[in-house]
Amino acid sequence: MKEITQKNKEYWDTNADLWDETRTAVLPNLGVGLSEDELHLFGDVAGKKLLEVGCGSGHSLKYHADRNAAELWAIDISRSQLDKAEAYAKSHGYTAKLICAPMEDAPGIPTDYFDIVYSIYAIGWTTDLEGTFRKIASYLKPGGVFIFSWHHSLNYCVAWDPSQRKIVLEDDKLVMHRSYFDESWFQMPADGSEITLCNRKISTYINALAQVGFAVEQMHELSGKDLPDDSDFTKKAKMLPISVCFKAKKL
Repeated sequence: MKEITQKNKEYWDTNADLWDETRTAVLPNLGVGLSEDELHLFGDVAGKKLLEVGCGSGHSLKYHADRNAAELWAIDISRSQLDKAEAYAKSHGYTAKLICAPMEDAPGIPTDYFDIVYSIYAIGWTTDLEGTFRKIASYLKPGGVFIFSWHHSLNYCVAWDPSQRKIVLEDDKLVMHRSYFDESWFQMPADGSEITLCNRKISTYINALAQVGFAVEQMHELSGKDLPDDSDFTKKAKMLPISVCFKAKKL
């Protein structure tokens, strides 16, 4: 697991400049077809203390700074990403407490302190899902909220041609190349490099949340039925959800 974490860290340190506010992993976007503007999962954050897990370049932090959050904290495994986040915060006149550490074991984060912990397209990188959820639960006040989004579990079951950067279609039908029930780690080409991921079932996320004392309040998955173009991506999104988002409360 340490080797996987290190390899993925190297990917983010190398490719930090490729991920910015134009991607789907920045608030108000929660994922493909999922928007905070429509779902209102956070509600009014004015005066609240927020922690972001996997903050990247810091654009989602600014989203909450603009809405008068009282305190902004964030952790990220990549020093390159945090350097970008710090510069971005400074250029936009807000501050955030930034900690460079893996989400599985981030030091210096207070317990029973935050109103909301959130993670936009980052939680799936953890090598210890239940352990990470347990850490997050410890950071939250009783009744605090945990919001996170990630690729939908069906997403990685569909065949993808990395050389063409497109899905594999046969007679306009998706090709399934791995079992939904296979949660083993796999390697995947990404931006001229390689990352290692684990495709967890939806039930794995829900059961891990319950195991550490969360109650799931909402789960959202949206297809691309309203996407206007006829690209391969749209064809895929019309057949299965690309993103999934959970909102859970600490009991």
